[in-house]
Amino acid sequence: MPTTLTLKGQVTIPKHIRDALGLMPGAQLDFAVNSLGEVILQKAAGNTASSKDRFELARGKAQIKWKTKDLMKLLRSPD
Repeated sequence: MPTTLTLKGQVTIPKHIRDALGLMPGAQLDFAVNSLGEVILQKAAGNTASSKDRFELARGKAQIKWKTKDLMKLLRSPD
């Protein structure tokens, strides 16, 4: 499957390959070239990328339970 290299040296990894490797946004990859000149792509060792983005990971972590009206009052009060 041909792809085009951008000016920044970027390419899109086809979906079927991302799916086969279980790659999610933020995943770290290792590239290598074998003796035949073929590129080898694999997940980096110790890859801890999550399927959740940083906002999803932070959701529900607050220790204070704010009511929306109280939070808005705090944010809008002139000090």
